[in-house]
Order: sequence, then C-alpha cells, then structure tokens
Amino acid sequence: MRVIAGRLGGRRLTAPRGRVTRPTSDRVREALFAMLADVSGTSVLDLFAGSGALGIEALSRGAARAVFVEHDAGALRALTHNLRALAIEQDAAEVRRGDALRALESARTREETYDLLFIDPPYGQARDWGPELSMALPSLLRPAARVVVESDRRAPLDLQMEVEHERRYGDTSLRIHRHQ
Repeated sequence: MRVIAGRLGGRRLTAPRGRVTRPTSDRVREALFAMLADVSGTSVLDLFAGSGALGIEALSRGAARAVFVEHDAGALRALTHNLRALAIEQDAAEVRRGDALRALESARTREETYDLLFIDPPYGQARDWGPELSMALPSLLRPAARVVVESDRRAPLDLQMEVEHERRYGDTSLRIHRHQ
C-alpha cells in the first residue's frame, strides 16, 4: 500500500495486521481521487480511519488539515506510524481515538466543520451506521461539502444525502454524496 499522488506520492504506508481493518486498495483510492479532483485547502475528517490512507492521500494532494478518528488499537498504531514516517506535521493531522459517534458529537461541540469526509466503517456494520450518521453529519458539513462512503456493495451504508457519484470495484461500493 502506498500514497498514490501529490507531495508524498510513492511513499509506502503500513497497514494494521489481522482482518479487523481492511485498507482501501491503491486502485480504489486512485479512482476515488480522480472523481474528487482538486482537494487543495480542504478540511478533512477521516472517520473509521484505519491506516489513515484516505486522509493521508488528501493531505498529500494539498488538503489543509485532516482529523483521523479510529477506535481499534492496532489500526491506531499503524496510523500513528504512517503519520510519523511521512513526517506529517501535527498542525496538519490530528488523531482522535474513540467511537465514531462520540467523535462527531465532540466535533459538533467544538463547532468544527469539514469540506470532505471519508466514512469507511467495518463492512459487516455499514448498514447499521446509516441512520445515525445521516442525523449527525449535517451540522459538521460546510456548504457543498462532499462525503465519501466506502462499503460492501452487497450491504452498503446509505446516507440521506444526494449521491453525486457511485462506482463499484469488485465487492467495494464508493459513493460520493454532496451536502446542499
């Protein structure tokens, strides 16, 4: 696994061991960022961050800041290692350990808003997250923000938001939602 493009392009990323975390493949990330186009200057939230590959790719391509939320200890170790190994400055990347919904509530309390969100929950749980995330996200989204959802195509995570793009890559479904 590697960073696809930008200032960190070609650099290797560490993935967590085991089967708990399923990193987004290079092929899917490359296709996703082609659909997103320019992410320069954006504020990013990488929910269920895993190794941090999506948020790191955004930073490599010019995003101003990324907040990474992850609960799993192994994934947190890989994420922290990746940020250190790539020498990503602390003011550009913040790691928050914990539950996704609590992290969203905390962000709301801090009055944070984002231009780009990546949501990649464990495949077996994706369907369960749709209603809660659909209610929690709007107050955190800037006008015209995009929300990228990666899930299993057989059990997708459905958000109550307009779908701008949708693609399938094997068993992976990618949806890009646009906030109105």
